[in-house]
Amino acid sequence: MNEVGIGTRVLNFLVDTFLVWLMGYGLYKWYVFYVFYYNYKPYPFYMFFYGSLFLYYFVLESIFTRTPGKYVTMTRVRSAGGKRPSILQFFLRSLLRLTLIDPFFIPFLDRPLHDALSKTRVVEV
Repeated sequence: MNEVGIGTRVLNFLVDTFLVWLMGYGLYKWYVFYVFYYNYKPYPFYMFFYGSLFLYYFVLESIFTRTPGKYVTMTRVRSAGGKRPSILQFFLRSLLRLTLIDPFFIPFLDRPLHDALSKTRVVEV
């Protein structure tokens, strides 16, 4: 079980964030149509982005233990013991990604906060 480095994680982040942005933007534009024509209450884009971010990571990682970014870099999520993480670990990982301080723990813990607190690792396939 070889844990991946920071460069691989950055590539994962870039690919996945682009896809999450596309998903959030599409949902936002779809909702704006209803706001305009049916007088629904408008919500800002960031609410769609954060909702998409949570659902994207939770659904894809809990089903496949991988996201498209992890497919590109040939990595996957494993628990600290090397087994498949539990649903609670995936939920915690996805929830902690919403915090803005998540990546700032890399210099101190050698991994982001969502990995450290959920006791998971990103490893090579």
